[in-house]
Amino acid sequence: MRPDAPRKIERAMDVLVVGGGPAGMACASACARQGLSVTLVDQRASLGGAIFRQPVGGAAPVPQPASSRQRWRRLLADLTSAPGLDLRLETLFLGLEADGLALIEDRNAGRVLSLRPRALVLATGAVERILPRPGWTLPGVVTAGGLQVLMKETGRPPAGRVVLAGSGPLLLAVAAQMTGLGHPPLAILEAGDPLRRWSAGLALIAHPALLREAAGYLATLARARVPWHRGAVLRRIAAESEGEGETLVATWTDRRGASHSLAADRIALHDGLAENAFGLPEDAAASPRRPLVLRIGDCRAALGAPAAIADGTAAGERIAARLASPTGRQATDAETEPAALARHRAAQGHIARAFAPLAPVSPADLADDTVLCRCEGRTVGDLKRLLAEDEGLSPRELKLSGRFAMGACQGRFCAANTAALTSSLTGATTPFAPGAFTGQRWPIRPVPIAALAAPAPAPSLPDESQT
Repeated sequence: MRPDAPRKIERAMDVLVVGGGPAGMACASACARQGLSVTLVDQRASLGGAIFRQPVGGAAPVPQPASSRQRWRRLLADLTSAPGLDLRLETLFLGLEADGLALIEDRNAGRVLSLRPRALVLATGAVERILPRPGWTLPGVVTAGGLQVLMKETGRPPAGRVVLAGSGPLLLAVAAQMTGLGHPPLAILEAGDPLRRWSAGLALIAHPALLREAAGYLATLARARVPWHRGAVLRRIAAESEGEGETLVATWTDRRGASHSLAADRIALHDGLAENAFGLPEDAAASPRRPLVLRIGDCRAALGAPAAIADGTAAGERIAARLASPTGRQATDAETEPAALARHRAAQGHIARAFAPLAPVSPADLADDTVLCRCEGRTVGDLKRLLAEDEGLSPRELKLSGRFAMGACQGRFCAANTAALTSSLTGATTPFAPGAFTGQRWPIRPVPIAALAAPAPAPSLPDESQT
């Protein structure tokens, strides 16, 4: 290699934590308190993740429950007091090489770096699940989580008439926050009916903090008289002319099957949460060439902020013990779960049962023109035609022939829905897994050529005056 050729920068450390949300912050703090050298990276310019997203440009904070504000203050205080922690914001994790090097892109330095951690902790949070519906790709249709992030960053509610639809407690949280900012939604279309799921509701008595938070949301919505339609199924979204522009029309059915419609400027969808583990390395024990790899928080199990903090703290303590013990190098993280995490898992199970849709929509019932793959514009009808020609096509053949999960997102947003529909149409005894369409690969990250080609900085030389 020529002396002036671009080269990677390799730096050793004990722990590299990817993700500055509650789990990553808690883990980094715990590791640093145990005397480990820790680097924490996050792709944003501020810590907090989606749950504790911070305002930008001097915006006023969105009203939050007192318990949430207290968690954030404790997390931030623990992190800022952690000794010797290296915090790198606006830095992306690109992947883990076969020889154990973790690649990151430091956008402030404009350089791709290679790090050699003894432990790699992945705390990348959760992503929203959105089920396909006719019209869900129209302009003005967004995710409820995206709407919430927008409010947290700007301190302002979305403009115009807003309908929230789908299922889950996040719809109530977003509606209450919009109401607190002086602009309540037009309506909430909830596919479940938690008020009628008595057994799940009674089980939540053991989790009073969750009940208090939910009661606060419901009280806010009741005072503002926001309609909360339970057992409501959003059937279709259409764009219709209104004056000189267009409006969105949501067609939905109530629990009795009667059809209704609502005109809105924005429709926010939410159908639950899933672990944001797409393309990430699997949990693995340490080896001479590769680090110990752990997933923590919502990217291991989407259980909410308190669970993520408990998981991150416990993971930090376990990492310190394993790096200090030669025998600990042979253990994997899958063998144990913090006791506190089991309690949070039980609580989220009760919530899932309470909000489960009363009449789940089968993927096979979707209209043929419903888009499955947004990147490639592939529809339900396209998949049906492929399977009609040869029902025995494998997921990989469907991907290559039909271009499902072939777009820029590599199946991140369509693979689960495509797998579910394929299983339904073929009557597969073992449902197809989304990974059958995506495979295990690093997610695409747009990295500037200049960052890849940037030479390493010159090594610092000793001051000759002191020699």
